[in-house]
Amino acid sequence: MSRKLNPNDLQQFTGDLERFRHPLARQVLYTPGVQFLAEKGEAYWLIDEIALSYGTAKMRRAIAHDPRLETLQFWRLNVNDDRSARLTARADSGEKPFINRKIPYTDFPMDHVDIRSGFDGRYWTLYLPSEH
Repeated sequence: MSRKLNPNDLQQFTGDLERFRHPLARQVLYTPGVQFLAEKGEAYWLIDEIALSYGTAKMRRAIAHDPRLETLQFWRLNVNDDRSARLTARADSGEKPFINRKIPYTDFPMDHVDIRSGFDGRYWTLYLPSEH
């Protein structure tokens, strides 16, 4: 059995030019750190949840309301003691989330994880905070 993911594992990722393309949301790329998170945390679903938010009416309304969201977003997964979770996205810390999604159950091995999303004019890139 492989060792479970922990926060220290993610600190080894500090930036890389390699990118992975989401198979369905082709305008979404992600870094080796996010790939590692998905693989070791068995959380490809988390990448899907974020990637498939782009292009939705809710995302378009949020960007129209707050233009900062056109270039940078702060995503967080919080896992509760009962194994339910909440996925949120904000324009900045302290801001009200524009995405606030309840996840009924997850076996994600950490109590929370942060993912950033930046837009370069063509692609959204998901990355860990340490990869900025």
